[in-house]
Amino acid sequence: MAKICELTGKAPIKGSIIWRSGKSKKSGGIGTHVTAITKRRFLPNLQRVKAILPQRRSALYARHRGRPEKGSDHQGTEAHLGEAGSQGRGSQA
Repeated sequence: MAKICELTGKAPIKGSIIWRSGKSKKSGGIGTHVTAITKRRFLPNLQRVKAILPQRRSALYARHRGRPEKGSDHQGTEAHLGEAGSQGRGSQA
């Protein structure tokens, strides 16, 4: 299953780990140097959320980010989850 939020569409992003060695100039050394760069992925914190839809009298499970969206409204969430259920995305209880 893809690691994509069903509500916001947030997906994994690319990044890198930078390994450094040496003592910083601030601490009295000659400066740090990059010794290796390794690629990595930052995955969204997906949680399985149960949304109860009163109009349909059913519950729908969705994979949603752990961090709530700023300014999100419940009517928009219900509309989106209702669409997802009718299109076959998500698993119904």
